[in-house]
Amino acid sequence: MPRCYFCRREVAVSGRVMRKDACPACGRDLHACVQCRFYDPGYHNKCREPKAEMVRERERANVCDYFEIAPDRPAGEDAAEAKRKLEALFKK
Repeated sequence: MPRCYFCRREVAVSGRVMRKDACPACGRDLHACVQCRFYDPGYHNKCREPKAEMVRERERANVCDYFEIAPDRPAGEDAAEAKRKLEALFKK
């Protein structure tokens, strides 16, 4: 079951997520880039779907036709923790 990117609570989704759908726990938009399975900050346009149009506000609802709610992901690490782990890999 997918989890909300913002509050990390499970979200029951049946069918497509529509533009105005919101997380029942925190009220944040579900049809937002950060909630999408194609969202990836490492890619051009922060999206793995090459045909997707540029979206400026990735945490707000949008009208992207390629949107698919992301499957459950492990709780995200903050940037500092990720950087620390990366640096630890390359220490002598």
